[in-house]
Amino acid sequence: MQAMTPVNFPTRPVSTQNSQPGLHLGKVVAVRGSVVDVCFTERLPLIHTMLRAGADQQIAIEVLAQLDRHLVRGIALTPTQGLSRGMPVTDTGEPLLAPVGKPILSRMLDVFGNTIDRGPALENVQWRSVHQTPPPLVRRSTKSQVFETGIKAIDVLLPLERGGKAGLFGGAGVGKTVLLAELIHNMVGHEEGASIFCGIGERCREGEELYREMKSAGVLDNMVMIYGQMNEPPGSRFRVGHAALTMAEYFRDEEHRDVLLLIDNIFRFIQAGMEVSGLMGQMPSRLGYQPTMGTELSGLEERIANTDSGAITSIQAVYVPADDFTDPAAVHTFSHLSASIVLSRKRASEGLFPAIDPLQSNSKMATPGVVGDRHYQLAQEIRSTLAQYDELKDIIAMLGLEQLSADDRNVVARARRLERFLTQPFFTTEQFTGLKGKAVSLEDSLDGCRRILNDEFKDVPEKALYMIGKIDEVRLPGKTNATESEPPSDKESVHASPSTHDT
Repeated sequence: MQAMTPVNFPTRPVSTQNSQPGLHLGKVVAVRGSVVDVCFTERLPLIHTMLRAGADQQIAIEVLAQLDRHLVRGIALTPTQGLSRGMPVTDTGEPLLAPVGKPILSRMLDVFGNTIDRGPALENVQWRSVHQTPPPLVRRSTKSQVFETGIKAIDVLLPLERGGKAGLFGGAGVGKTVLLAELIHNMVGHEEGASIFCGIGERCREGEELYREMKSAGVLDNMVMIYGQMNEPPGSRFRVGHAALTMAEYFRDEEHRDVLLLIDNIFRFIQAGMEVSGLMGQMPSRLGYQPTMGTELSGLEERIANTDSGAITSIQAVYVPADDFTDPAAVHTFSHLSASIVLSRKRASEGLFPAIDPLQSNSKMATPGVVGDRHYQLAQEIRSTLAQYDELKDIIAMLGLEQLSADDRNVVARARRLERFLTQPFFTTEQFTGLKGKAVSLEDSLDGCRRILNDEFKDVPEKALYMIGKIDEVRLPGKTNATESEPPSDKESVHASPSTHDT
C-alpha cells in the first residue's frame, strides 16, 4: 500500500445542469483543519453532496450542515493544504460514489474508488451512491442458517449466522486481525461468494501484508479490499465503511451472490465519527463520544442483511479500549451482533490460539432449533466443563491439583484437553509457527469434543492435543502431534509472548 497521494477523481458523466459554466459555484469563507465553510449565492447544495476545490479539483468536501441561506459547512475527505479563503468551489450535484461491478474484484481501492495496488485504473464499472437505505423488512429472509468457518472453537461453541453480524472483541495484540485473515482464507477458498475486506483506520503495513498473503493464497480473484488508512483525514475513514457496503450490496442484489464482509476495525469507524463530530462543533456525550453514535452505527449495521437475493455476512473486529467492555463503543456494537467472539489476553499469553474466551463469548445461533439437539447439548457440556475448571483454578493455585477430589481432577483433565483441542494452526501464520494450517469440518470438531468428554484420551498427554486439526491426528503412528512450545501448565508462570499472532 502506498502513502497517500493526491486524489484522482474518476471520470463520470456529470449532469447537464451542473455542466453549465458558472452554475452552482461557491467560494471558501473559512478553513479550520478539515472543516470548510463555503458560501453559495445561487442555491445551497444538499446534505451529503460532494464539493470540489483547489488546483485540478483535488480537494473533496462533503456537505454535512446548512448553516443559513447561503452558507454550508462540510468536512474534507482529503488534506486541505493549499485551500484558502476566497477560492472557488464547485458543487458536483452528487454524493460520494463507489465503484461496483466485476472489475473491482482482486483490486485494492481507496474511498474514492482509486486503485492503490499499483495497477491500472478501474474501467467499465458502475458508480453508486454510498448512502443507501437498509433493505425493507419484506425483503429480509426469515431463515436461520449456520455459517461454517472451519475453525473449531467458533463452529462448536459460537456458530455464526449466514447473513448475520459477528464481532471480534479484544484489546491490542490478542489476534483480531489474524483471525479475520484466517476467516478470509477459509471462506473464500471454498465458497462461491465474494469477499470484501474493509480496513477502517488501519496501518498501511497490515494492508500490504494482507494483500500479499491473499494473493499468494490464490483467493484474491473473488475479493475486494478497500482501505481508509490511519493517516487519512477522519472524513475519509468515516465513509470507507459505507463505500464497502455499497460494493457488497451490488454483489448481493445484482449478482445474487453471498458476500463475506470483513471490517477491521469497527471501533475506528466510531472513532472517525467522533473526530468529525468534534470538528463540526457538536457537544460530546459520555466519554467524549459523539451524541449521534447510535444513529451512525445503526445506519451502517442495518444495511448488513440476509435478503431474498443473497446474504451479506459480516465479521467485524472491535477494538475494546483498555479491555473495558462497558465502554460505550463496545456496548453499542454488542446490540447489533448475532455472535460476540471475545478474545482473551490471558489465553493469548498461555499460547492458546485462537485466544477465544468461550465463557464470555456467545452466539444467538447456539439454540436447539438452529444447530440441533446433539450439537446444543454437546456445546453446553463443554461450557459446563470449562466453567467448572475456571472455578477450580483458585483452589489449584493455592493447594495444588492433588487436593481436589477424583471427580474434580477428572473435570480438570477434560477441560485442559478441550482447551488444547480447540486450538488450531492457521494457514495465515504458517510462516511464523512452522505448523501447516488446517480447516476442520463441524462434524469432525464435534466428534473430537465428544470423545474427549467421554474420557477416550484421558491417558494421552495434554500436549498431544495441542495445535492439531481432527482428533484422529492424535492416533497417527510415530507422531506425537505436539509442538515444541506447548502451553505451560497451571503450576508454571505464564509469560509466553503472543507475538506470532499479534495484531
